[in-house]
Amino acid sequence: MSDRSAIEWTDATWNPVTGCTQISPGCDHCYALTFAERFRGVKGHPYEQGFDLRLWPERLEIPVRWRRPRRIFVNSMSDLFHKGVPTSYIQEVFDVMRRADWHIFQVLTKRPHRLARLAPSLPWPQHVWVGVSIESSQFAWRADLLRTVPAAVRFVSAEPLLGSLRDVSLAGIDWVITGGESGPRHRPCTYEWVAELRDRCVRDGIAFFHKQWGGRTPKAGGRALDGRTWDEFPASRQRWEVSGAKSA
Repeated sequence: MSDRSAIEWTDATWNPVTGCTQISPGCDHCYALTFAERFRGVKGHPYEQGFDLRLWPERLEIPVRWRRPRRIFVNSMSDLFHKGVPTSYIQEVFDVMRRADWHIFQVLTKRPHRLARLAPSLPWPQHVWVGVSIESSQFAWRADLLRTVPAAVRFVSAEPLLGSLRDVSLAGIDWVITGGESGPRHRPCTYEWVAELRDRCVRDGIAFFHKQWGGRTPKAGGRALDGRTWDEFPASRQRWEVSGAKSA
C-alpha cells in the first residue's frame, strides 16, 4: 500500500484486499506472490499470512484521505473479483471509489466472469476504469466479457505478454498496456508481439502504453519501442448500457 508507485502507468496503489490464487499462465511467476510469501510467518507483518486472501476493511477509506488527485491501481496485490471476496465488500470498495471522485481508479482483473455478473449492481462513474489481463490469445474471451461492462474506460493489460494477441478483438477497448515478464525465470517477449499491438492501437485510435521489455529485473530491457517510449493514457468517456440507460 503506497501513495507512490514504481508502476509506470499509475501513481499509487491501494490494497483493500491482499492475496490471490493462480488462475492462468500469466500468474506463473507472480511478483505479488513471490513478494508476499517472503514474509509468511513474520509476526506483525502485513504479509504474515503470505499470499492467502485477506480483506482489509481498515484500508477502505485511504483514498478519501489522499487529497491530491492520483491514478490509483486498485489491488495491485490481489484481484478484487476473486471468488473469496464477498460481493458486499466489492460494493463497499466501489462506493469508496464513487465518493473519491478526484482520483482515477484503475481496476484490473483476470476474473471477468464475476466482473460481468456483478457489473449491473455496481456504480460506474467516469473516474473508475476497468481492465482485464490477457497474456495470450487463449484468453481473448476476457476482452469479450469486458466489453459488456459499462465503464468509461476499458483497458487490456498484456503483461506479461506471452504470445501474439493478433486474434484478440480491441473493439470497445480504450487503452492497451504491454509488458514483458521480469524476474530470474522470465519468459521472452518478442518485438513482433508488441509492435503488432502498437500498430493496431495507432490505426484504431486506442491509447497505447509500453511498460517494459522485461528481463531479470523490470528495467533490464528498457522501455523504448522503435526509438521512443509509449506513455499514452485514455480519455474517459461515458458508456451507455445495452438497454440505453446511461451508466451511473
